[in-house]
Amino acid sequence: MGLRDLDAWKALEAHRRGLAEVHLRDLFATDPGRAARMTLGFEDFVVDVSKNRITDETLRLLFGLARARGLEAYRDRMFSGDPINSTEGRPVLHVALRDATGRPFMVGGRDISGDVRAALEHLRTFTEAVRGGAHRGFTGERITDVVNIGIGGSDLGPVMATEALRPFRSGQPSPWDGEAPLEVHFVSNVDGTHLADVLRRVRPETTLFLVASKTFTTQETLVNATSARSWFLAAAEDPAHVAKHFVALSTNEAEVRRFGIDPANMFVFWDWVGGRYSMWSSIGLSISLALGWENFRAMLDGAHAMDTHFRTAPLEQNLPVILALLGVWYADFWDAQAHAVLPYDQYLHRLPAYLQQADMESNGKRVDRDGALLDVQTGPIVFGEPGTNGQHAFYQLIHQGTKLIPCDFIAPVRSNNPLGSPPGEHHRILLANALAQTEALMRGKTEAEVRAELTAQGVSGAALEALVPHRVFPGNRPTNTILFDRLDPRTLGALVALYEHRIFAMGAIWGVNSFDQWGVELGKQLAKVILPELATDAPASTAHDASTNALIAHVRSRWE
Repeated sequence: MGLRDLDAWKALEAHRRGLAEVHLRDLFATDPGRAARMTLGFEDFVVDVSKNRITDETLRLLFGLARARGLEAYRDRMFSGDPINSTEGRPVLHVALRDATGRPFMVGGRDISGDVRAALEHLRTFTEAVRGGAHRGFTGERITDVVNIGIGGSDLGPVMATEALRPFRSGQPSPWDGEAPLEVHFVSNVDGTHLADVLRRVRPETTLFLVASKTFTTQETLVNATSARSWFLAAAEDPAHVAKHFVALSTNEAEVRRFGIDPANMFVFWDWVGGRYSMWSSIGLSISLALGWENFRAMLDGAHAMDTHFRTAPLEQNLPVILALLGVWYADFWDAQAHAVLPYDQYLHRLPAYLQQADMESNGKRVDRDGALLDVQTGPIVFGEPGTNGQHAFYQLIHQGTKLIPCDFIAPVRSNNPLGSPPGEHHRILLANALAQTEALMRGKTEAEVRAELTAQGVSGAALEALVPHRVFPGNRPTNTILFDRLDPRTLGALVALYEHRIFAMGAIWGVNSFDQWGVELGKQLAKVILPELATDAPASTAHDASTNALIAHVRSRWE
C-alpha cells in the first residue's frame, strides 16, 4: 500500500484542501490563545510553531499519520539496537555515544556501552595530553595547530561545532599558561588548494594531523593525508617522527600502521555510527582538542538530554516529532521543495551546510525500505545563511517569490559577544530583525495596506498604480522560531540532536532508510575509471558518452 492510499494520508489531503484559502493572519485574529498553545519548551529552548499553516485539527491528523506509520515503534527499534539500516544490516546507535548513564546498548547480543566508555576515555586522555603539553612534537615544542583531514561526516560536523563554540576554545579554566589556545584547521576537498592553503599557515614542528577515515581508504582523505605526510617529512626527515604528529580516527589498524601512525594513537569507532552522525564519536577528537574535554562532554550531555526527550515524550509534546510532521506537511501536502535554516548567530554559520548533509543524504531517497518506488515527495532542499546576511540575499524569494519555503529561525536570547552601547545593542538589532522576519512572513502586506502607505507618502495616480503590485507581500509563509538562552556546548548538542531526530522521524513516516547513502557511490565508481584516462600517455578514451569522451580529450590536450 502506498502512502497516498492510507486513510490517515487521505484525511490530511482533504484537510489541506479546506485550508487552501485560510490566511495565517486570520488564524491569529480569531484565536487569541494560538501562540501560547503552539509554543513548546525543552530546558531553555522555546520553540514556537504557531506561525505555520496549521490548526489544532492539522496537528491531530499529523499525529494520527505518525502513529499509522509506526513512528514510536521504529524509534524504539533504533534505541534498542535493531539493525534498522537494512541495506547494510547495521544498527543505528550514535545515541549510545552520548549516554553516560550506564544504560546498556545491545549490538548482536552484546552490550557495547563499555566500548563506548573506553573510546571516550581515550579521547579524554589524549585531549588532555595535547592541551596540557605532555604530548609534544618531534622537537619538543608544544602542539599549536591541529589539522583535521576528512570529508563528509568526518569534516562537516567537526567544522560546524568548532565554529559554533569558538568562544569556548580556550577552555575554562585556560590550561595555556599565557600561551595561545590550539588553532584547529580542516581539510576536506581533494583540490590541492585546500591542503596547500592550510599548510602555509602551520609549522611541521608544532602541528598535529588527524586523519579521519573509518576504513583508511577514502580517496580524498588518503590523498590529502599522504601529501601532508610528505610535507611533514620534508622538515622532519625521519619517518619515525610521523608517530608524534599523525593520529588516525579509523578502524583499519593494518593501514594505519603502514602509514606510520602508532596504533596507540588510533581512535576507534564502529559501523553502527554513520558518517553524518559521527562527530559524537572519535571523529569528534578535533572538537575535543579545540574546546577541551569538559566542553566536549557537555555537548554530548546536551545531545543525550534531547535523545531522552525524543525517546520518552508523548508525540504531542515531542519537539523533533512535531518539527518532522511539519516538514512532511509542507513537502507532501503543500508541494514545498525547499527548507531554509536561518541561524541568527554568526557562530552557527556552518549549521546550514552541516544540515544539508544530515537531511539530504539521509532522506534524499526515491524508494522505501522494501525497495518500492515512493508515491510521495521526500527530502527537501536545505539551505540557509546566518542572520541578516540572508535577508540581503535570498529572502526576497521567500517573501515574494512563487515558491513556498518553510523557514526555521534559530537565535540565542543572549549573545556571547554583547557589543554596542548600551551593552548588547548589536544583539538587540539582530533579534529585532529575526522576530520581524517571522512576523512579516506570516502577516504579509495587503494591497489595501500598500495603497494607504504609498498615499501617505504622497504617491498617487499612475505612479501609485504602477508601484502597488510590487509592494504587496502575500504573507502566509510558514516559520518555526527556535530560541534558547545562549549558545554553549550543551545547547549546541541539544540543537543538533533535535535536527537529527527530526530527520529520523521524517524518514520513518516516509518509510525510507535514512542511514545509507548509495547515491554517493556512482560518481566515485566512474571517477576511478576516468582517473587513469586523464593521463596524457593513455589511449584516447572511447568508453564513455560522446560528451564525457570529448571533455577528457580537452583536459588532456591542455596538459600536453
